Amino acid sequence: MAGIDVEALLRRSALRVTRPRVAVLTVLSDHPHADTDSIIQRVREAVGDVSHQAVYDVLRALTAVGLVRRIQPAGSVARYEVRVGDNHHHVVCRSCGSIADVDCAVGHTPCLTASDDHGFVIDQAEVTYWGTCPQCATTVAS
Repeated sequence: MAGIDVEALLRRSALRVTRPRVAVLTVLSDHPHADTDSIIQRVREAVGDVSHQAVYDVLRALTAVGLVRRIQPAGSVARYEVRVGDNHHHVVCRSCGSIADVDCAVGHTPCLTASDDHGFVIDQAEVTYWGTCPQCATTVAS
C-alpha cells in the first residue's frame, strides 16, 4: 500500500502480522476490485505456496476489522478493495465486468438520506452504476 506501513496497520487492527496478510493487502492496494482467484494467484506469486483457505481466512479477517471492503455487484463474484470508510460507489461495465470507483457527492450526501429510514441509523449506502466502459464502447463502435 503506497506510503502506508502495512505491518503497523495490521497491528493497530489487533491482527498479527503474517506474510499472507501483508501480501493480500499489497495485492489489493495494487489491484483494486480483485476477485478471490486473482488475489490467490498474485499472493502465490509474491510469497510462494499459500492455500486457498488461507487467503479466504485472511480476506475474512481483514474485512471483519474494516481494512478491506467486500463488494459483489449483481451477477458477479465477490471482489475486494482497500478503499474503506469513505462511502464511495462503483460503476460496472455490463460487457467486460470492469469496475471503477465513483466518489459520493461532496458536502451534503444525498445518497445517505433515505426517503424513509425505518428508524435505522444509516452510515453507508451502496450505489452501483451500470454501463459500458470506454474500451468496450470503442470495441462495439468499431
